Amino acid sequence: MVPTVSLWIGRLIAGAVVIGIVLVGGTAVRVWQVARIDDYTPADAIVVLGAAQYSGTPSSVFEARLYQAGRLYAAGVAPLVITVGGKQEGDLYTEAASGKAYLEDNGVPGDHILAVETGSDTLRSIEAVAAAMRERGLSSAVLVSDPWHSLRTRTMARDAGLSAWTAPTRTGPAVYTRESQFHGIARETGALLWYQLTHFSADFPYEAGQ
Repeated sequence: MVPTVSLWIGRLIAGAVVIGIVLVGGTAVRVWQVARIDDYTPADAIVVLGAAQYSGTPSSVFEARLYQAGRLYAAGVAPLVITVGGKQEGDLYTEAASGKAYLEDNGVPGDHILAVETGSDTLRSIEAVAAAMRERGLSSAVLVSDPWHSLRTRTMARDAGLSAWTAPTRTGPAVYTRESQFHGIARETGALLWYQLTHFSADFPYEAGQ
């Protein structure tokens, strides 16, 4: 019996749904896998992705990232820490500047910190960092952000021409509860798929700060 047009349409829809489930599920697994990686291989720079700051004081999300960057610097992973991030309308400080001040207050010499005071989302921040590193003849970076953010930041950094790997924070709100972990994986799965499809940032609010 020859399948009817409606049967063919049904099969196509079912196939598309299965492909979508496999694609989303596979991406979520990769987000989870890379989130578990802590690569302390020596690099030219430690790059801290920005998050919210309040009148120069890093938010708890940002502080957790900065604390991890300080640990990596103290362990000799890289001689330079790069903080990155601009400011929201009405802010007096950029994320990069407040991050630099925090690191200085916690023992990292100011001349070993580069504040790249631009970037309102992950993609713009990574592109700004890549440009600043190229100007200085630097090419390798260990990226510090929340665990679930690792795969997307690494993908973007490599697309920008950097040799990049990740050593995310293991403290802070992003890892406190199972709910926050699930939410982070789900959000990053969607954001990464969007980036791979369009090469634009998803512009989720937490990229500019939490």
